[in-house]
Amino acid sequence: MITFPNAKINIGLNVVVKRPDGYHNLETIFYPVKLSDALEVIEADKTAFSSSGIEIDATPENNLVYKAYSLLTGDYDLPPVKMHLHKVIPFGAGLGGGSADAAFMLKVLNDYFELGLTSTQIEEYAARIGADCPFFVQNKPTFAHGIGDQFKPVNLDLSAYEIVIVKPPFSVSTPQAYKNITPAKPEFNLQQIEKLPIEDWKAVVKNDFEKSVFPQFPEIEKLKNQLYEAGAVYASMSGSGSAVFGIFRHSPIDLDRFLPEGIFIYR
Repeated sequence: MITFPNAKINIGLNVVVKRPDGYHNLETIFYPVKLSDALEVIEADKTAFSSSGIEIDATPENNLVYKAYSLLTGDYDLPPVKMHLHKVIPFGAGLGGGSADAAFMLKVLNDYFELGLTSTQIEEYAARIGADCPFFVQNKPTFAHGIGDQFKPVNLDLSAYEIVIVKPPFSVSTPQAYKNITPAKPEFNLQQIEKLPIEDWKAVVKNDFEKSVFPQFPEIEKLKNQLYEAGAVYASMSGSGSAVFGIFRHSPIDLDRFLPEGIFIYR
């Protein structure tokens, strides 16, 4: 069985407060996009994991796909499987690729072996893997809060636009992104975004991580500005970076001339 785990972007990201446990409460919109990995699962004599595409710097047992399989084998008598992941979604980009791979693995195993798990049950398993992992079970536009693990559906449809994702040839770690972050009450309630014309997003829909990341990595801020120069109606860093996305009314022509060499473009 083959499936295609897709990435997400963050539309707005507010760091609201630091919690007593050391984590931060966030508010953001998770929005699914077309950029996808490919995941194949087949029964085998022995459980094995392999990958292609972007190199994965981790042992098979530490890959989230393998962890998803191991999680279900703890409760169900699953046979050995061979897993192959073709990696396209970049790491350290704020696109949720690893979480998507794990969530789709849970869904594939549920369907392939007819486990009969409901979406809610799959989300409970996914939450044990990562805070944003359950989002990819329903895979619909969602307002996320708490540590990014509490979800409410949001009526947001960007299908009439083209979303272009660009990424510099480096990543941003979570500790780097949180450096110099000051939590604050957001000026705009992201749950109201469906009522706000996209032309007005630039003024009020902010990613708080940009305040910390841009001074450390001015190349990322430059990419955001270049997307606006190319005609985006809205542009932002996704998550804690390093990817930046632009939302265009029409497919941007000659986008390459607005961007420096070495930039990965996904559209």
